[in-house]
Amino acid sequence: MRMRPFPSITLFVLSSFGISTALLQEKHPMPDTQHLLQSAAMSELVKLRQKAEQGDAQAQIALGERYLSGSGLPQNFAEAHKWYAAAAAQDSAEAQFVLGYLYQHGTGMKKDEREAFRYYRAAAEQGHAIAANNLAFLYRHGKGVHKNSREALRWYQASAEHGNAVGQANLGCMYFTGRGAPKNHQLAAHWFRAAAEQGVPEAQNNLAVLYYIGSGVPVDYRQAVYWAQRGAEQGYAVAQADLGYLYEQGRGVPLDYETAYMWYSAAAAGGFKKSVAQMKSLASVMRPQQIANAKARASEWMLIREKPAPAPERQQRTTTSILPELQGIRDF
Repeated sequence: MRMRPFPSITLFVLSSFGISTALLQEKHPMPDTQHLLQSAAMSELVKLRQKAEQGDAQAQIALGERYLSGSGLPQNFAEAHKWYAAAAAQDSAEAQFVLGYLYQHGTGMKKDEREAFRYYRAAAEQGHAIAANNLAFLYRHGKGVHKNSREALRWYQASAEHGNAVGQANLGCMYFTGRGAPKNHQLAAHWFRAAAEQGVPEAQNNLAVLYYIGSGVPVDYRQAVYWAQRGAEQGYAVAQADLGYLYEQGRGVPLDYETAYMWYSAAAAGGFKKSVAQMKSLASVMRPQQIANAKARASEWMLIREKPAPAPERQQRTTTSILPELQGIRDF
């Protein structure tokens, strides 16, 4: 919990002496608020440790997180593991999930996918939606456990039904591809929409693709533009390329080479290499001034949208291109 800074305090002492009508103001130095903050933070940590040592699972998790992130304490993976393990032994699903993640990625400890599987399974069985998603990933790819598409489907379904957006997107991919699930594009569209409405850019673009090709939903180029735009505006390079393609073709939007080139430029800058070829092709039918305008717009857009890289999330995504024209369904 972030400490709120204390307000600055000024103490005034008014003294009235019989021989004078003047009010005397006694001056005191400003208190050292930084010292007060540090003292309060140390006091909070002492209390947190006491609760953790007394077996409070939530305090153990909070102390583990402090050691893991180096927040208010020196980063210490061994101590982080100790406190998460203590909470996990009390059947804390959150602690079991975090340990699964640390073992899967070898964060502060030796990578051990079997241990990751064990902890994810324990958390997922208690209804932890993100653990269920990551457990499904391990089953689907045979990491730490024998590959089992049926179990992958089961746990993606559990994650999705608990409202986890990444689990919903992954479940949509299974239904779209028919790999490990009966092929059902209507269900794929349903789960992509659920994830898209929660702001997952890959799912937003997947839904755009379905509207573009009329798979599981009627063909609707305007909806394709709408969802590709939402993904593009979050900085997802594949959606930016697909939005550029829709502008280049004039589908769902007026034909606009300059805007198409702008989005291709943004996608290329975001690491989507196929956009470079699309830019070269489009440049052959554009005037130099249009190209200059498009590049300027792309630079301006990227400057406005520039933000710090998000903290790594603890969910599993894989990426596989499936469809050729728009850049395709993305499988997490």
